[in-house]
Amino acid sequence: MSEKEKPLKIEQLLFTADQVRTYEADAAKENGCDLFILMERAGQSIYRHWQNFDAENTLVLVGNGNNAGDGYITARLIKEAGFKVNVCAVEPSKELKGDAAKAQRLWIDAGGEVIEFSEEYIIQADVIVDALLGTGLNGSVRDNYGAIIHKVNHCTKPVLSIDIPSGVDADTGEPLGDAIQATKTITFVGIKQGLVTGIGKHYSGQLLLDDLGISKAFIALVSPAAELINLHSFGNLKARKINSHKGTHGKLLCVGGNQGTAGAIRLTSEAALRTGAGMVRVYTHSGSIVPISMGRPEIMVSSENLSSALEWASSVVIGPGLGQDKWAEQTFIKVINYCLAHKKPLVIDADGLNLLAKNASVYRLNNCIITPHSGEAARLMSRDAMAIEANRYYYAHECAKSYTATCVLKGAGTIIDNTQKAWVCENVNPALAVGGSGDVLTGIIGALLAQGLSLADAAGFGVVLHAKAGDIAAERDGERGMLPSDLFTIVRELINKNS
Repeated sequence: MSEKEKPLKIEQLLFTADQVRTYEADAAKENGCDLFILMERAGQSIYRHWQNFDAENTLVLVGNGNNAGDGYITARLIKEAGFKVNVCAVEPSKELKGDAAKAQRLWIDAGGEVIEFSEEYIIQADVIVDALLGTGLNGSVRDNYGAIIHKVNHCTKPVLSIDIPSGVDADTGEPLGDAIQATKTITFVGIKQGLVTGIGKHYSGQLLLDDLGISKAFIALVSPAAELINLHSFGNLKARKINSHKGTHGKLLCVGGNQGTAGAIRLTSEAALRTGAGMVRVYTHSGSIVPISMGRPEIMVSSENLSSALEWASSVVIGPGLGQDKWAEQTFIKVINYCLAHKKPLVIDADGLNLLAKNASVYRLNNCIITPHSGEAARLMSRDAMAIEANRYYYAHECAKSYTATCVLKGAGTIIDNTQKAWVCENVNPALAVGGSGDVLTGIIGALLAQGLSLADAAGFGVVLHAKAGDIAAERDGERGMLPSDLFTIVRELINKNS
């Protein structure tokens, strides 16, 4: 994510459906082929992945567009290999056009039939190939398609989707009515951005990419809509000098922990220590000093002298456990005004975001990271959470733009947007869906800021550290029952591997 980053591979880039449709023909031409050759390559790719299912009997479901053409080529290859395959069309008598019609003729010439859908073909099948609807879908799924999709989703057979699970919006990931729940999705030319975030990530199952041999030309023609990031996206942190001291590695002030909610800011501050911040101080409610201090003497805790604490800090975090009462509001106003006036790096989370939403017309931030989940983003943008989830890229960008901040829109496929670029975290694990997980993320990001990373790098690296730690914790001990504090030692392991 840094300005010194290496050229990105096609596997790291995300595109809108329109970008792929607009430029794939020119990219194919640059490589001496046409769109039908790409269709044949797509069918061959699907056939190769189909072989991993070890299926004797296959059902291929086709619609009327180019996605159907991929399906017909796949079916022909399966038949030529000597396996049983049925092709069921939603509208068997409808005349296809262009390359899809050519692929259908080749299937029929090979002795194949185009038959009307019946549930008995699902019962007979070992695997289902989904070639119903492609990326051109721009309205609700029609009832005749929806009925088939419903039956597929209620069977126990594995489903291999071609390019995109039928019914999913390629740009947002939202189902447009009924949508196929795929076991695997193999997408072509470039990854469609809706497949890697929100519910689109769920519908896609295991996501695979085949660039059909035109990636170099395609990348030269179009700028990606976003980038996919993981731990390998970041270079190693600079080695620490032998004569460094605690002040060398950043001084982070964590503000929050109203009476009765001390645990949130405790998680944030300890996460910051484990991520390598040299010194961590907590400014909190007087009633929270003891519970924050107990068991972690390395954290400096105070309920007085906020001004001197702000002056001391190299970066600031505010929000976890802050509350929204008078003490919280007064504290919030003082911290925000100081950081804005002195251009001090700031992370706003949790109740800090709720207080920000109440004062949306007052503050335009700079040098700041905001970390909302969809509910908090909804309050920041005066929308509802369902609207945010239905168009995560749009609202991550609008939130960043409205508050002149780097926005971390948390959730499956967390999006980071700084108004200039957008990144999406590749790692996601439901083990992180537990109270306090976001407080840990905030501490990680704050610590990286304190150690001198840019806003974009601190946000992106912090998100992938947190997500990868969740993956490791779930792999070791299962998805259920993980405590946010379980991430501390894993985060420390990971960040030292990147040092």
